[in-house]
Amino acid sequence: MEALPVMNKDELMEKIKDGKYMLFFSATWCSDCAFIKPSMPEIEKEYADYHFLAVDRDENIDLAAELSVFGIPSFIAFDKGTETGRFVNKDRKTKEQVEQFIDGLAS
Repeated sequence: MEALPVMNKDELMEKIKDGKYMLFFSATWCSDCAFIKPSMPEIEKEYADYHFLAVDRDENIDLAAELSVFGIPSFIAFDKGTETGRFVNKDRKTKEQVEQFIDGLAS
């Protein structure tokens, strides 16, 4: 999974303007993030049509605020720069819940 460097929303929108992207917001201290991280390689493989970007919430605190991400772990899907769905809250997420979220996105 590619780690997103520190950037603002305008820079992010330029980066993700082509293709399908899944932003995964987490932090090193977050136990619920650590819970889902081992499942992420399998989820990435299963949903290879998405380019997954790991967003460190602490490094990108301003971007998280611009995108209204106030809980982690969280996921935001984009297609050609347009948000197509979000699974954003502070609750622990299982692999099955993340897969259900992605399966429910408009194709």
